[in-house]
Amino acid sequence: MLHAIKELTYTILLVDDLDRMKAFYRDLFPFEILGEGDTGLSFNPGNTLFSLRKRTRDYDGKGPRLDAPGVQLAFRVEPEQVDECYQVLLEHNIEIAEPPTDQPRRHRTLYFYDPEHNLLEIYAEI
Repeated sequence: MLHAIKELTYTILLVDDLDRMKAFYRDLFPFEILGEGDTGLSFNPGNTLFSLRKRTRDYDGKGPRLDAPGVQLAFRVEPEQVDECYQVLLEHNIEIAEPPTDQPRRHRTLYFYDPEHNLLEIYAEI
Protein backbone atom coordinates (compact mmCIF):
# COMPACT_ATOMS: atom_id res chain seq x y z
CA MET A 1 0.00 0.00 0.00
CA LEU A 2 1.19 3.53 -0.81
CA HIS A 3 0.68 5.05 2.67
CA ALA A 4 2.28 8.36 1.68
CA ILE A 5 -0.60 9.20 -0.69
CA LYS A 6 -3.24 11.29 1.06
CA GLU A 7 -5.56 12.54 -1.71
CA LEU A 8 -6.29 12.75 -5.43
CA THR A 9 -5.57 16.33 -6.48
CA TYR A 10 -5.21 16.25 -10.25
CA THR A 11 -7.04 14.51 -13.09
CA ILE A 12 -5.58 14.43 -16.60
CA LEU A 13 -7.72 13.33 -19.52
CA LEU A 14 -5.63 12.06 -22.43
CA VAL A 15 -7.04 13.23 -25.76
CA ASP A 16 -6.44 12.78 -29.46
CA ASP A 17 -8.16 15.85 -30.90
CA LEU A 18 -7.03 18.53 -28.47
CA ASP A 19 -8.68 21.47 -30.27
CA ARG A 20 -12.07 19.76 -30.37
CA MET A 21 -11.84 18.72 -26.71
CA LYS A 22 -10.70 22.20 -25.63
CA ALA A 23 -13.72 23.73 -27.35
CA PHE A 24 -16.11 21.19 -25.78
CA TYR A 25 -14.91 21.70 -22.20
CA ARG A 26 -14.47 25.47 -22.56
CA ASP A 27 -17.92 25.99 -24.07
CA LEU A 28 -19.80 23.68 -21.71
CA PHE A 29 -18.20 24.14 -18.29
CA PRO A 30 -17.69 27.41 -16.37
CA PHE A 31 -14.29 26.44 -14.95
CA GLU A 32 -11.48 28.94 -14.59
CA ILE A 33 -8.64 28.24 -17.06
CA LEU A 34 -5.33 27.92 -15.23
CA GLY A 35 -3.03 27.36 -18.17
CA GLU A 36 -2.94 26.46 -21.83
CA GLY A 37 -0.29 25.27 -24.24
CA ASP A 38 0.14 23.40 -27.51
CA THR A 39 -0.38 20.04 -25.82
CA GLY A 40 -2.82 20.83 -23.01
CA LEU A 41 -5.35 22.91 -21.16
CA SER A 42 -5.82 23.05 -17.36
CA PHE A 43 -8.94 24.06 -15.45
CA ASN A 44 -9.81 24.76 -11.84
CA PRO A 45 -13.12 22.94 -11.26
CA GLY A 46 -13.05 23.35 -7.48
CA ASN A 47 -11.29 21.01 -5.07
CA THR A 48 -9.01 19.44 -7.68
CA LEU A 49 -7.27 20.31 -10.93
CA PHE A 50 -8.49 19.02 -14.28
CA SER A 51 -6.44 18.97 -17.47
CA LEU A 52 -6.71 17.87 -21.05
CA ARG A 53 -3.44 16.57 -22.45
CA LYS A 54 -2.77 15.50 -26.03
CA ARG A 55 -1.51 11.94 -26.40
CA THR A 56 2.17 12.50 -27.21
CA ARG A 57 3.99 9.85 -25.18
CA ASP A 58 4.56 6.21 -26.08
CA TYR A 59 2.63 5.04 -23.01
CA ASP A 60 -0.40 7.31 -23.64
CA GLY A 61 -2.18 4.71 -25.75
CA LYS A 62 -3.90 5.23 -29.05
CA GLY A 63 -7.35 6.71 -29.42
CA PRO A 64 -10.62 6.33 -27.52
CA ARG A 65 -12.59 3.10 -27.33
CA LEU A 66 -16.12 3.99 -28.36
CA ASP A 67 -17.43 0.65 -27.11
CA ALA A 68 -16.02 1.08 -23.57
CA PRO A 69 -15.27 4.53 -22.15
CA GLY A 70 -11.97 4.64 -20.28
CA VAL A 71 -13.02 7.23 -17.72
CA GLN A 72 -16.13 8.61 -16.08
CA LEU A 73 -16.09 12.13 -14.68
CA ALA A 74 -18.85 13.21 -12.29
CA PHE A 75 -19.96 16.79 -11.66
CA ARG A 76 -22.24 17.60 -8.71
CA VAL A 77 -25.09 20.09 -8.95
CA GLU A 78 -28.21 20.91 -6.95
CA PRO A 79 -31.22 18.59 -7.53
CA GLU A 80 -33.22 21.07 -9.62
CA GLN A 81 -30.20 21.73 -11.84
CA VAL A 82 -29.95 18.20 -13.28
CA ASP A 83 -32.88 18.84 -15.62
CA GLU A 84 -31.59 22.33 -16.44
CA CYS A 85 -28.25 20.81 -17.44
CA TYR A 86 -30.04 18.22 -19.57
CA GLN A 87 -31.75 21.00 -21.55
CA VAL A 88 -28.40 22.76 -22.12
CA LEU A 89 -26.85 19.52 -23.38
CA LEU A 90 -29.77 18.96 -25.76
CA GLU A 91 -29.41 22.54 -27.05
CA HIS A 92 -25.72 21.84 -27.77
CA ASN A 93 -26.54 18.50 -29.48
CA ILE A 94 -24.44 16.58 -26.95
CA GLU A 95 -24.78 12.79 -27.13
CA ILE A 96 -26.81 11.61 -24.14
CA ALA A 97 -26.08 8.18 -22.64
CA GLU A 98 -28.94 8.30 -20.10
CA PRO A 99 -31.40 11.16 -19.50
CA PRO A 100 -32.12 12.41 -15.96
CA THR A 101 -32.94 9.44 -13.75
CA ASP A 102 -33.54 9.00 -10.03
CA GLN A 103 -31.20 6.22 -8.90
CA PRO A 104 -31.76 3.87 -5.94
CA ARG A 105 -28.54 5.23 -4.40
CA ARG A 106 -30.36 8.57 -3.80
CA HIS A 107 -28.78 10.38 -6.71
CA ARG A 108 -30.48 12.03 -9.67
CA THR A 109 -28.14 11.44 -12.57
CA LEU A 110 -27.59 12.45 -16.16
CA TYR A 111 -24.98 10.69 -18.31
CA PHE A 112 -23.50 12.01 -21.56
CA TYR A 113 -20.36 11.80 -23.70
CA ASP A 114 -17.61 14.21 -24.61
CA PRO A 115 -16.35 14.25 -28.23
CA GLU A 116 -13.89 11.40 -27.56
CA HIS A 117 -16.62 9.33 -25.91
CA ASN A 118 -15.53 9.67 -22.29
CA LEU A 119 -18.53 9.20 -20.03
CA LEU A 120 -19.56 12.29 -18.08
CA GLU A 121 -22.09 12.43 -15.29
CA ILE A 122 -24.02 15.27 -13.75
CA TYR A 123 -25.55 14.24 -10.46
CA ALA A 124 -27.35 15.58 -7.43
CA GLU A 125 -27.91 14.02 -4.06
CA ILE A 126 -31.65 13.60 -3.43
